[in-house]
Amino acid sequence: MPFRLLPHRIGLFSSISAMSSSRRASRLIRASRPELNPAETVREVKCEPGVSFDYSKSEMNSVRRKRLNRVLEVKEEHPKEVGAVPDIDDFRYVKTEARTSVSTKRVPASSNKNSSPVRLEKKIRVSSVVKVEAPENWEAVLAGIKNIRLSGQAPVDTKGCEKAGSLLPPKERRFAVLISTMMSSQTKDEVTHAAVERLGENGLLDPDAIVRTDEATLANLIKPVGFYQRKAQFIKEASRICLERFGGDIPDTLTDLLALKGVGPKMAHLVMSIAWKNTQGICVDTHVHRISNRLGWVFREGTKQKTTTPEQTRMSLEKWLPKDEWEPINPLLVGFGQTICTPLRPKCGSCGINTICPSAFKEASSPNPKQKKRGLGPT
Repeated sequence: MPFRLLPHRIGLFSSISAMSSSRRASRLIRASRPELNPAETVREVKCEPGVSFDYSKSEMNSVRRKRLNRVLEVKEEHPKEVGAVPDIDDFRYVKTEARTSVSTKRVPASSNKNSSPVRLEKKIRVSSVVKVEAPENWEAVLAGIKNIRLSGQAPVDTKGCEKAGSLLPPKERRFAVLISTMMSSQTKDEVTHAAVERLGENGLLDPDAIVRTDEATLANLIKPVGFYQRKAQFIKEASRICLERFGGDIPDTLTDLLALKGVGPKMAHLVMSIAWKNTQGICVDTHVHRISNRLGWVFREGTKQKTTTPEQTRMSLEKWLPKDEWEPINPLLVGFGQTICTPLRPKCGSCGINTICPSAFKEASSPNPKQKKRGLGPT
């Protein structure tokens, strides 16, 4: 039986055929215009609600320009702040006021080759000493320590680094102070002072003489200074640099001093204060670090916890201690630590500030390890 279409079926197939033709035509148009990316168009329209759906190439470029301009405007209104610029060891040794610098950066405004570069401003914060509230009773405590130290009986008073080359001319004395300071690390003042005297007796408080002396001889002369072999190497190299770059004198800036091997922040600040009379920071050694924590003068940044390194102590002290106290605070606390506030079993009973010190008698009752082993307590 032959197949025949009913009239209403014929109308239905005609409609389906017309729809298929329309879809094919749409695909052809889309394929012939590859620059129209639907996903990209949606994104552009979301950024710019007023853009029409006429997908001409010039208007698409206009959308991109508007979108980028909006981004650049936001960046200019809210410039990115960069953290503190690092200096010598994180710029912690140079205290300057915060300032703003302007830099330019070329950013393409669009894919249009005729577009002009855009100028962006960037604020840079330079590290500075931020003042904080001083500890309670610090002036009374400091005055009490000064009164205790009037006797001048501590080793630092007669054999400290500032006594090195005291009878020499200024230039030679500065070099003696540098050498003495380089030997002082992890060494008692008496040992360092004796080593400086031996160098002077052998005519070696002079950079040219040290450069011409072999390292082994130099090491034997400064022995038993701690790490004397390594320090002999550093002293000889520093002497060479002093001759080649500073005409036989020593560096007069923290930057150049810290560039010398074997010279750290504590030594650099001490040399600047003693040799050049230019105090730029507090010299913090083990005594200053220990006593400042016992007195409750220093804390780690943003906390109420004790500092764990001399450098943390230095930065904490400099935030509140008046600058005219920066130079004398080192010999003052060093001598106090050598005679009264000693590392083990501090002599709190004979200390004139034991009524206002927050750590008084908290460590004094600790028995000697040998006594503890024998079962003997404090008497």
